[in-house]
Amino acid sequence: MAEGGARVSLDPAAKTRMAGTRKVVDDIVARNDVVYGITTGFGKLSDVAIPPDKLAALQVNLVRSHSVGVGTPLPRREVRAMMLLRANVLAKGFSGARAALPELLCAMLNADLWPIVPEQGSVGASGDLAPLAHLALSMIGEGALMEGDHRAGAAELLKKAGLEPIVLGPKEGLSLINGTQAHTAVAALAVGDARTLWNTAHVAGAASLEALLGTDTAFDARIHDARGQIGQSASAALLRSILASSAIRESHRKGDSRVQDAYALRCMPQVHGPVLDAITFAEGVISRELNAGTDNPLVFDDGTMLSGGNFHGQAVAMALDFLAIAMTNLATMSERRIDRLVHPDLNEGLPPFLARDAGVHSGFMMAQVTAAAIASECKVLSHPSSVDTIPTDGGKEDVVPMAMGAAWKLRRIVRNVQHVLGIELLCAMQGLDYRRPLKSSAPIERAHGKVRSMVATLADDRVLSGDITALADAVARGEFVEAGA
Repeated sequence: MAEGGARVSLDPAAKTRMAGTRKVVDDIVARNDVVYGITTGFGKLSDVAIPPDKLAALQVNLVRSHSVGVGTPLPRREVRAMMLLRANVLAKGFSGARAALPELLCAMLNADLWPIVPEQGSVGASGDLAPLAHLALSMIGEGALMEGDHRAGAAELLKKAGLEPIVLGPKEGLSLINGTQAHTAVAALAVGDARTLWNTAHVAGAASLEALLGTDTAFDARIHDARGQIGQSASAALLRSILASSAIRESHRKGDSRVQDAYALRCMPQVHGPVLDAITFAEGVISRELNAGTDNPLVFDDGTMLSGGNFHGQAVAMALDFLAIAMTNLATMSERRIDRLVHPDLNEGLPPFLARDAGVHSGFMMAQVTAAAIASECKVLSHPSSVDTIPTDGGKEDVVPMAMGAAWKLRRIVRNVQHVLGIELLCAMQGLDYRRPLKSSAPIERAHGKVRSMVATLADDRVLSGDITALADAVARGEFVEAGA
C-alpha cells in the first residue's frame, strides 16, 4: 500500500466502534466537563479551561501551531504509510473521533494525495506532533498536497479529487496529531527492507566466498547446533543451501592448505545470525505498534476517558536503534569481504583490484573506498537516539525518546547497506568471472546472471557509479533474495 496500488477503506465495524466513543466526547462537551484535550489547553497549558465558543478554534489552532517541521520532506511511501497507520489508530475507536477522519485519509490514499511532511521536528513524545500536524493541516484544506509528482494547495487538490476538507470537532485536532505513526511508518518500512538486506547479504557473502576459494566447512550444522543461537543456525543453514553443489568448491576441496578463512567469511553465521535476531525483535515491537492505541487521552466505550502516555515512542525508538546497529554490522562484514576480493595480497590469485591489466587499469580499487566510506558513516549513524532526551513543553514533557531521529537514521543506514551490498555483488561476480569455466552453485549462478543482466563484466576502466546505483536499487527491490532462493 505504501508504494501505491492497493485501495483502502474503513470497515463498518470500525464506524460503529467510533460512534460509541465519539458520543462520550460529545457528552463531555454538552456537560462542559473539564477534560484534557477537549475543554482544556494542551501540554503545559492543560490547566487552562476553554469556553464552549472557543472549542472549534482550539482544535484548528492546535494543528496550525504544531506544524513546525523543517528539513527534507519524508518520501512518498513513508507519508502514505503514516496516513494508513493514523487512519488505523483512529479506527480503533480510542480517540473519540468521528469516522469522517479516517474515511478522508482513506480517500486521500486512494486518490494518491499525500502531504508535504518535513522529517525533522519530532522528539517522539507526545507522539510525532509536528509530522502528524502537517498531515492534519492538509486534511483541513491548508498547506500543500502532492498528487503523484504534482504539488499544489491542499484545498485545490482535495476539491479536484471530489473531497471536502474536514471541519474539526472537539478533540479531533488532538486525535490527528497525538501518536507514534510517523516514526512507526518509517520503522515498518525499514524493518521490511532490513530482512531483504539480511537475505541478500548471504547471497553476496556466499558469492564472495566462492570467488575467494573459501571453505564451507565453517557452516556445518554441528558447529551451530553446539552453540544453539537461533539466528546463527538460520544463517548457516541459508549459506549451506546457497552454496550446495558448487563446482568451484569441489575444485579445491582436496589439497587446500588453508584450514580457516578470515572472519568476514568464516564468521558470517556468527555475525549475520544476531542481525536476524535483531530484525525479529524489531518486527515484534513494530508490528504491535502498528495496531496500538497511542492517542491521549484514550476514550473507552464505557464512558471512561483516561490520560496516560501511550504516545511515548521509547519502544519503537529502542528497536530502531538496535536495528541500526545490526544493519551496520552487515555493512561492516560486507566491506571487509569487498576488501579481500580486491586486495592483491588476500584475494587468492585474482588480479589486483580485479583489474584485467592492473596498473593501466585500477579496476575496483575505488569501489572498495566507497564501501569503506559508507560503512564508516553507518557506524556514526548507529549511535543510539533513544538514550538522548531534552525536556520540552515547559518541562511537562521532561523525558522524550527522540524516536523520529532514530527512524530517519535507520533509513539512511538501510540505503547505505544497499549500496555496500551492491558493491560486493559487483566485485564478487567479477571474481567469479575469473574462475571460469568453473561454475558455482545454482543460486549463485542465478545471482551472477542477474548482475550481468544489469552490469557488464569490467574489462577496461569505466565509470562505476551508475553500476553501483543500479545494483543497490536491485538489492532494494529484493531481486537477489529471489536469485538466491
